[in-house]
Amino acid sequence: MEVIKTDIEGVVIIEPRLFNDSRGYFFESYSKREFDEKVRPVDFVQDNESCSTRGVMRGLHFQRPPYTQSKLVRCVKGRVLDVAVDIRKGSPTYGRHVAVELSEENHRQFFVPRGFAHGFAVLSETAVFQYKCDHYYAPQADGGISIADDSLGIDWRIDPACAILSEKDTKHPLLADFDSPFDYDVDQYKQ
Repeated sequence: MEVIKTDIEGVVIIEPRLFNDSRGYFFESYSKREFDEKVRPVDFVQDNESCSTRGVMRGLHFQRPPYTQSKLVRCVKGRVLDVAVDIRKGSPTYGRHVAVELSEENHRQFFVPRGFAHGFAVLSETAVFQYKCDHYYAPQADGGISIADDSLGIDWRIDPACAILSEKDTKHPLLADFDSPFDYDVDQYKQ
């Protein structure tokens, strides 16, 4: 796999090595040994999958400490714009984001470390989205910031005013009104 660094340390895009022949393709979607060596040691404990239709936007979600999660995400059917927003107090990149298109064609994966809010917009008719988490889901620790926050400067490729959102996602605060539970620790995010 190739690891592509982004403008925010610790947030990376992963491109697998594809083997194509007359039968189709094959690739190793995850190897703990290679991931730990090339990205960072992570112990993923839960896999999740969602299916959504065009115009659905999910996020920007996180789990509060002590239930924080790192996520390794990918789109196995369709296309999504996937986004990670740095919400670590004291971080030199606080409030900045990384956006990447994930699709069944490019097979890219996106690693979102702890201390980031995460969300995506569905760009195809349907999208099947999978993610690995390094902590179990804890509903009492749910948190989020508004996916429609213009101050984040995210081009979702979908107008958030016309997007299909859950009721919960319409109630998240703007970044300016948000008191983050995450603190920036330089050593924690080094690769």
